[in-house]
Amino acid sequence: MKIHMNNNSLLLAISVALASSGVSAKISMDEANKLGKELTPMGAVQSANKDGSIPEWTGGITKAPEGYNVGEHHVDPYPNDKIQYTITAKNLENHKDLLTPGQVKLFDTYPETFKMNIYQTHRSASYPEHVYQAVNTNATRSELVKEGNGIKGAAVGIPFPIPANGLEAIWNHTLRYRGESVTRQGGQAAPTASGGYTLVGLRESLLLPYNVKGASPTELEKTNILFKFKQNVTEPARLAGTALLVHETMDQIKTPRQAWTYNTGQRRVRRAPNVAYDAPGTASDGLRTTDDFDMYNGAPNRYNWELKGKQELLIPYNDYRLHSDKVKYSEILQPGHVNPELVRYEKHRVWVVEASLKEDTRHIYKKRVFYIDEDSWQVAITDIYDNRDELYRVGISHTINYYEVPTLWSTLDVFHDLQSRRYIALGLDNEEKMYDFSAQLKQKNFTPSALRREGRR
Repeated sequence: MKIHMNNNSLLLAISVALASSGVSAKISMDEANKLGKELTPMGAVQSANKDGSIPEWTGGITKAPEGYNVGEHHVDPYPNDKIQYTITAKNLENHKDLLTPGQVKLFDTYPETFKMNIYQTHRSASYPEHVYQAVNTNATRSELVKEGNGIKGAAVGIPFPIPANGLEAIWNHTLRYRGESVTRQGGQAAPTASGGYTLVGLRESLLLPYNVKGASPTELEKTNILFKFKQNVTEPARLAGTALLVHETMDQIKTPRQAWTYNTGQRRVRRAPNVAYDAPGTASDGLRTTDDFDMYNGAPNRYNWELKGKQELLIPYNDYRLHSDKVKYSEILQPGHVNPELVRYEKHRVWVVEASLKEDTRHIYKKRVFYIDEDSWQVAITDIYDNRDELYRVGISHTINYYEVPTLWSTLDVFHDLQSRRYIALGLDNEEKMYDFSAQLKQKNFTPSALRREGRR
């Protein structure tokens, strides 16, 4: 695949040169001063692309649309936008330069039903002002430690707005701002080839000490905690009560991820050191790995990471229709893939990061290519290859701006298994209460004893 470089950005060429040389260092104040000027506060190219099909970033969504109230499903801020064109298997050849190999493979796999409706591009990503200030501060002090398996000198915002290598870019995805604490209810489903599915209901809580306004790198390094995550299965009955607790660390060599599970049959909490890497995800039917969750998570130490450059790509963006509470799960979940009439694609610039499995390690994925939205550092698409170097899975993240925060985050992640011709959809929330970014979560809610208490209810 061609990687389309932005000729107007000397910064990109510098970044790629540093990446290929393996250099990882703090950036200079002169480079950091580009943030908020020729670069956005998050490090994206601020200007439009050459033909204007990707517009200039002008701040993203800065206020909620009329008619929205906090706690509701989010109103579409672009309700009058029309489909500009549609890509199908019949006209695919005309658009391949704007697609990943994985996207092309989906057309090959489902030629009669898979399609992409392309809309006007809106660079809607936005964040609180204190996050932008933190990113600017992080830019000149953040560092990778322990061969990239941890960071120091960073807090609140992404650590590397001008990344020098693939590791820095993937850490930006891991540490992108998603509020300070959030609770969400929803579920996941893995339809069969005929479209039948069982909904797995999930109640999840996320506490993000790294994102707390005023958090200091010194204190974060002392606690060595980036975030704490808790997941409770609410349905079906045979799985209800099963629970998972994860403490994610800043230096994952000093202290690896800590995890515990509660099993209703055994009625006890147990340490779960295998909740990492390619262990199967919760109730996933073997269609995703643990480190597929959130498009990628966990220690990066099993891969070599290379920053390939930037590319213009058609990715899901502003997927408010797919997010709507007017849509039922049965309308979304179709044989082979989610309902393409509900999905909105736009042209955006993405960072391309390639992860290749190290020779002395193991994982069911030999190579992963991540396409990371330049405005938010959210992984938009990931092409996944097996040990035969063949496309194995394709991950697609459907994002919206949760403008009450504000933050750009996924409303639904979908992993397609090309070999079994099945997929798993994570984050279904159309028939549930909306995310609560004002949840008052405490450290005591994220202990093994708290997991035990909740499991017995």
